[in-house]
Formats: sequence, C-alpha cells, structure tokens
Amino acid sequence: MTPEDPFAGLGVRSTASGGELRIWSGTADAVELCFFDSSDPHWITSTVPLERDAHGVWSGRSPLLVPGRRYGVRVSGPSAPGNTFNPATVLLDPYARGVSRVSPTMWQSVVLDGAFDWGASSKPAVPLDRSVVYEAHVRGLTKLNPALPAALRGTYAGLAHESTIDYLQDLGVTAVELLPVHAFTSERRLVAQGRSNYWGYNSLAYFAPHPSYASTAAQRSGPEAVVGEFKGMVKQLHEAGIEVLLDVVYNHTAEEGIGGNRLSFRGIDNSSYYRQAAGGEYVDMTGCGNTLDFSNEAAIRLVHDSVRYWANELQVDGFRFDLAVTLGRDAMGAFDPEHPLLLSLRDDPALAGVKLIAEPWDVGPDGWQTGHFPPGWSEWNDHFRNASRSFWLSDTAAGRHGHHAAGSTGKLATALAGSADLFAKERGPLASVNFVTAHDGFTLADLTAYDVKHNLANGEENRDGTDDNRSFNFGVEGETRDRKILADRRRAMRNLLGTLLLSAGVPMITAGDEYGRTQRGNNNAYCQDSELTWLSWERTAWQRDLHGVVRTLLRLRRENAALRPSRYAVHQTPTPNASEITWYSRIGEMMISHDWHDPEARCIQYFASSTPDEETLNQVLLVVSGIEGACSVRLPQHEGVEGFELLWTSEDDAARGTLHDAGTEVSLDGPALVLFRAVSTPAPPRER
Repeated sequence: MTPEDPFAGLGVRSTASGGELRIWSGTADAVELCFFDSSDPHWITSTVPLERDAHGVWSGRSPLLVPGRRYGVRVSGPSAPGNTFNPATVLLDPYARGVSRVSPTMWQSVVLDGAFDWGASSKPAVPLDRSVVYEAHVRGLTKLNPALPAALRGTYAGLAHESTIDYLQDLGVTAVELLPVHAFTSERRLVAQGRSNYWGYNSLAYFAPHPSYASTAAQRSGPEAVVGEFKGMVKQLHEAGIEVLLDVVYNHTAEEGIGGNRLSFRGIDNSSYYRQAAGGEYVDMTGCGNTLDFSNEAAIRLVHDSVRYWANELQVDGFRFDLAVTLGRDAMGAFDPEHPLLLSLRDDPALAGVKLIAEPWDVGPDGWQTGHFPPGWSEWNDHFRNASRSFWLSDTAAGRHGHHAAGSTGKLATALAGSADLFAKERGPLASVNFVTAHDGFTLADLTAYDVKHNLANGEENRDGTDDNRSFNFGVEGETRDRKILADRRRAMRNLLGTLLLSAGVPMITAGDEYGRTQRGNNNAYCQDSELTWLSWERTAWQRDLHGVVRTLLRLRRENAALRPSRYAVHQTPTPNASEITWYSRIGEMMISHDWHDPEARCIQYFASSTPDEETLNQVLLVVSGIEGACSVRLPQHEGVEGFELLWTSEDDAARGTLHDAGTEVSLDGPALVLFRAVSTPAPPRER
C-alpha cells in the first residue's frame, strides 16, 4: 500500500508467514477474521482481530490463511440509521476469489492459489468492426447438447468442448457474451415459490465464478477447481479465436431490500456501500431492493478491482455492464458521463483493449441514457431494436388494418447506417451494439408468433415482463399449421436477422435465434431453468434453413467492408474506415426530405461505399421493402457503378449471383430485404 492508494491490496494476499486479509469498512468499530473447521463448516476454530488504519482498511495476518482455507469476517459497529451491524453474523469477504455454500443463507470465503498454465494462449483481440456477439447462458447453451458427455452439459467445460466451439466457429460469431457468472443466489421470494434465479442477475460475490456452472467433479474438488474450469473454458475459446465477454451486475447485490439477508456488504458497512435516504431507507434505482452508491470511493474501487481481476487473472475480453447508468450516478443521484468509475475503467492501462459495453439505462430518475456514455464505451442500442421491430412487425400489422406509421422508414434507415442521431461523431457507429432480441423479452421466433406476453409460469399473474413488444403474430396467437402464416413469420425472421447483421455497428445475436428458438410467449423467463430456456439441438428443416441464413449473412458481413464502418463519414472530407452513404427511392432517385416523411414510402435503397485504409474498395446496395406483395424497384445509376450482383435476399436465397444493370427494374415480393454488391464501371483504356 502507498499513501496515494489506501485501497490497495484488499482481500487475501499471500505472505511469508501465511496470508494477510485486508477489508474496508469506514463505519465499523471492530472486525474479526474467523476460521472454520475443515469438516464442520459451522464450527469456528479460531479468530484474529483486525486492526484499522486511517483510511478505514482493516487488516490482519495468520499462518492459517492459506489456499483451501475457508474463512469469514464478523463486524460490529454503532447503532444508527442506515447501519445494520451484527457481530454474530459471519460475512463474505467482498474480495473472496472462491466461495462455498454452507446453507441457503450462508456462504463462506475460500482462499485460492490461483495458479494456472495458460500456455501460449492469448486474447484474440478482435477489432470491434469485426466483432459479432453471441449472447448465451452457460447452462442453457449446452444442457441439451447430445454431442457432449452428460457430465459436461450445462457447464463451463461444456462451453469449452470442441462440439460447442465448432458450432460457434461455423456460425461465424467472434465472441460469446455470458449471462452473469459472478457467484449469485436466488431471491427469497423465488425460493419460497420453489423457483430459482436462472439468469443470475443477483450477485453475491464479484470475484468468484458461480460454482454450480462447473462440472460436478470440479464442484466436489472445491473452489480452486471451479476457477480452474472457468479458466480452461476461456483458454479453449481463445485458442479458437473466440472472445469471452461477461454480463456483470455491479448495480445491486443479492442482499435485496430492508429485511433481506445479511451476507456481505450489508453487515460490513451498509451505510457506505448502499444508497440510502436520511432515515436509512434504501434508494432503489435498480428495481431490485438496493443500489450500490458509486459516490463512495470504496464502491468504485470494488468494481474497478473486480473488472481488473477478471480481465487479467481470468483473461476475460470484455464486459457488458447491467443497468450501467447506476454506475455513473453521483452523490446527488444524477447520471454523469464523466463519472470517475466510467472514466477509470476506460483509461486504466491495465484494461487496455478490454471491451466496455453499457446497458444505458436503469429505473431511477432520468434513467434512459442511450448515446450519453463517454467515448471508449459501446452501448446496447434500444433505438435500433425498436426501429427494427416496428418496421418489420408492428407497422406491418398496422398496415393490414389500413394504418401507416409516418417516419418509420426514416428511423430504420438511421439505425441501418449506424445511429448517428444517438452517438457523437468521435464515437462513431461502433458505439452502437445492435440487437433485435436479448435474454429479456421475446425470442426472435416469438416476436413473430405472439402479440402479447404469456408469463403465467413465472408466478406473477402475468404482471412481469414488458408490454411494449412491438411484435406481430401474423393472424394467430402462438402455434399454428397455417402455411401462409408460417411463411410470413419466417420471412419476418429473415428480415429482422438481415437488418441486424447488415447494419453498421456491432451486432449481437441471442443464442437460439439463429434457428428460431421459442419460449412459448414468455418474455421474462428469468426464473425458468428448464427446457423452456435451454437450447434444443434437434432442428426441423426450416430451422436448419434459418441457421444457414445466419451463416450466410455473417459471411457477407465479413466479406463486405462497407457493411461495418468504424467511423461516420464526413461530407466532402475523406474519412478512413467510414462508409459514404447515398439513399435512393424505389424509383432510383436520390431521397429528399419530403420522401422520409411520406407514410407510403416503405421502400428505400441504401448505397454504402467503403473508404478503407487496409481493405479494398467495397460498395453495396441494400434494398429495403416493407411493402407486402409485389413491388418494382429501379436500381440506382450511381457514379462509377455498372451493375449490381445479387448477394442475398430474404425472399429466395437461391436467386443469389444474378447480375442486374444499373437503372434496370427488379421485382420484389415483399416485405423483403435484398443485398447487392456494386460492380464498378470498367476504367477506360489508357492511351498509347
């Protein structure tokens, strides 16, 4: 520790005579380290009183503090509004690298050695413009995979298995974004109902992998083996060129609201770690009962140290921060894009190259902040989601009833081109993580099969989950054998996937959408740990076809630089790695202001020309038709373009490869999305 860094070295550190524990509590008046019997986890065999320094850091040494040892702390302090000290409660060390569950409400910290042979493995360092994120659940991804040994299904090791990696590589994604893997527990309400928290957004320990995602053999061997299995998973994915991103929940903890379990922070320094009103009531900006207070330096340092640990010791490539607006709230509760935590994560040399992705909202005042995070951060783009769903689904439903949504086409166009209306010029299109679905909400297939949510299985009388789905069932709620409805639904899925994977920005696919997975209309399956949420590996013919569409779209994205710019183009200013964009109407004329506001204008043409500094010049034309039925489109006569080669269409993928002269008409059967590559006009012969 240095005078400039009073928080250095928190947690357990090895010493020549055992180990040292350092833990912060600015309010406590006594802290005691407890050791447990190796065979009876309820028997405290010895204790060590910790000493406080001038900065509120309590420390103590013991020869017993060695790898494999289970320990905890007991903390006492003054009785006052906001304090919840109880010296009889054994608490988790907030910096514990390993955890062991003793009872439903009691966990113990475990000292780890941390040694691991990474060999020649290194981070793939995939550039953002090449990144394609695959959001998945550790258990759900492989639980039903018959290619895996039964003992590995639904585990870290199962994700690292060659069959899983082969599947991800074949699909064409570059990163898996895992739903929370910090050790977590289920809320008391769910336990009382006989349910569990499947998603994991209820963090218990910010430095320890969730034990039950490890194989049974690793769990029996203890926390050291659990961490080793997690590291082995990262190593195998890296060797395959696939990055590992983690969905992390630093905005609240599993201790819930008033009356919740005292597990760690609540017993160590409740009034400092959590936002509270003057009377000690929690200020809940997360909807989960408590909110960590990031105007407190200890909370800031906790998150920063945790991210550093996972990024460096466990070699994780990036993080998606749940309810990230909470992380940027100041002492008054206002969001500050220049918040010290947001900037320190971005500017820390030890985190250079680590991908930082914000979920740019929470449930507090002014909680929606899409586009307002600082440069260096990317953000989930809910505007992209809404524009895509509206254009292809809810507006189609409205059109069948004779209604049209003015401006809908313009919103989709803005989303396709990288959402420059949201993100500052210096941030560029890669600040946008584009998605049509995510873990919460309808699956892609359910967006096309249900008009309303069906969440009765969650035990909340269908009150949970959003009602703003922007979905369309195409005439029947749920399952049907009607061929026309099924064809319409599958066309809509192809259009949504095409929009996602051919747009500027960083695309995120939700696991299972590549083959049309259903949750039977449940749009909030957070407590469903069953075949409802696990991925099926048995595919019907149409699901195999849809999977093939995703593979094709990802290949086309890789091959065409104009689809993945890293900068916004600047008018009449050469900008490397941008895409210069021209918009054309269905009759091949440049779009003017009036065209964007015409509710009948449901067909546009998006011409993008790359400005590469490494790749060769690339020009593409994306035709977007939201018109149901036949639609004639005249291809534009763009300077330097002789014709257009058909690369993909959501109508009939077998038609690809055909050539069309510039200025000629093509007939579409919409709604449809069609991608062409521009064929350049041959250069005139040189004079001799």
